[in-house]
Amino acid sequence: MSRKRIRDIRNEELIEATIVAVHKRGYGVVTMAEIAREAGASAASINYYFGSKEGLMEATMLHLLGKLRRAMSEGYATARTPRERLYAVMDANFADDLFTVPQCSIWMQFWANAPYSPRLSRLHRINRSRVRSHFLAELRALLPAGQLETARQALQCYMDGVWLQAAQSEEALNPEDARAAAHRVVDLVIP
Repeated sequence: MSRKRIRDIRNEELIEATIVAVHKRGYGVVTMAEIAREAGASAASINYYFGSKEGLMEATMLHLLGKLRRAMSEGYATARTPRERLYAVMDANFADDLFTVPQCSIWMQFWANAPYSPRLSRLHRINRSRVRSHFLAELRALLPAGQLETARQALQCYMDGVWLQAAQSEEALNPEDARAAAHRVVDLVIP
């Protein structure tokens, strides 16, 4: 295992502070100074590492997408059937270290701001394409062609809706319960 560089450690601290600060104040109004204060750093250090608030948001979303990718890989490693791989896609989106109120909140704010930023819009398109591709790859083995898009939309809308509700929650989330509910939804969509 390789050692982490100080810069990488600092980047992670700034990203975690961004998640907390954006959740507390909102992406549109949070300042670099507030994020820096949350991280115990200076606004100049954020500018040094990320260049701008948009650059910091992009790095934060890349960090969260990395968490999602790792959770997906872990789920796929043990899944043997198309249904189990669908469960793995859903499970990854409700992973313990991803499905928290602050992270759901920043994700929703990212979605809301993506249309106005080429950098964020690019990440949004990549993520949506990835999710669509994962769903369709497994659904093709389970459903007739005429039902694929409806099933994909149902699963993706369910997932997005749960995230939206989670972002507005005042209580801690239970990822295990969310995964169990997601499995039930998969079973309803694909009998």
